[in-house]
Amino acid sequence: MAKDPVRVLVTGAAGQIGYALVPMIARGVMLGADQPVILHLLDIPPAAEALNGVKMELVDAAFPLLKGVVATTDVVEACTGVNIAVLVGGFPRKEGMERKDVMSKNVSIYKSQASALEKHAAANLKVLVVANPANTNALILKEFAPSIPDKNISCLTRLDHNRALGQISERLNVEVSDVKNVIIWGNHSSTQYPDVNHATVKTSAGEKPVRELVADDAWLNGEFISTVQQRGAAIIKARKLSSALSAASSACDHIRDWVLGTPEGTWVSMGVYSDGSYNVPAGLIYSFPVTAANGEWKIVQGLPIDEFSREKLDLTAEELSEEKALAYSCLS
Repeated sequence: MAKDPVRVLVTGAAGQIGYALVPMIARGVMLGADQPVILHLLDIPPAAEALNGVKMELVDAAFPLLKGVVATTDVVEACTGVNIAVLVGGFPRKEGMERKDVMSKNVSIYKSQASALEKHAAANLKVLVVANPANTNALILKEFAPSIPDKNISCLTRLDHNRALGQISERLNVEVSDVKNVIIWGNHSSTQYPDVNHATVKTSAGEKPVRELVADDAWLNGEFISTVQQRGAAIIKARKLSSALSAASSACDHIRDWVLGTPEGTWVSMGVYSDGSYNVPAGLIYSFPVTAANGEWKIVQGLPIDEFSREKLDLTAEELSEEKALAYSCLS
């Protein structure tokens, strides 16, 4: 029996990440090879022509799962009836700009999208915020779309999670698919804490702890953490452009695991609304280890947190509390 199409909104769809993301969704990478989709693409009026070019290419690619494309600069048209929203569009920080200026621009963007999604999206909409500052943009969206349940609003830290998996895989020269259960705690920023204390690698002798196999605490507590934290900047330096294909791929991973479930015994990292778990202040969008089943995520509980980790968890929570205060000051 053929499934009904799922409507997926991508904002900033004519941009770099959008251009990498929409073919992945149309090919079934996000929702599965048997799930038809209708893409809703939104961008700002100056990008309307480029957006139409993206629509033309989607038609030209003749994706069997793609049952329609809505390409528009109208936020209400874009949000109408959507089941999943991937919010890639935002205002990037430019040279000489204060953080508050950027925050103020993003507050106004996310305020208008929140109200359109709340009024016009399908029931049980799932939202993934990609645009930076992703955690705080997601919090603003939640603030202005009170009828969307907290559990349905998230931000992307899966890119950082995947970067951590990649670094361990390269260090140990093992398949990346054999590494699991790293954790990204906190903010999608350079204060995030990539934690390998609970991570394992599948070997011929069974699953082994990453710490035991790497056998170099100085690297794991130093260079590994800073490499993952600074990877975005390293890519900008190398490409003169920010991460696009890895961000798009990670956004697909995030939604796929949320909708279709995480494999047994595996968790992933998602920026979600804190309920006070691990003594993280409630009311922040903070990255936690989560598992997902039947379209619902839940925070993995009871993991021991050592003193080194505790400091890192608190540091990134402090930054998020400051960002939250800055964002709220833009509302007044």
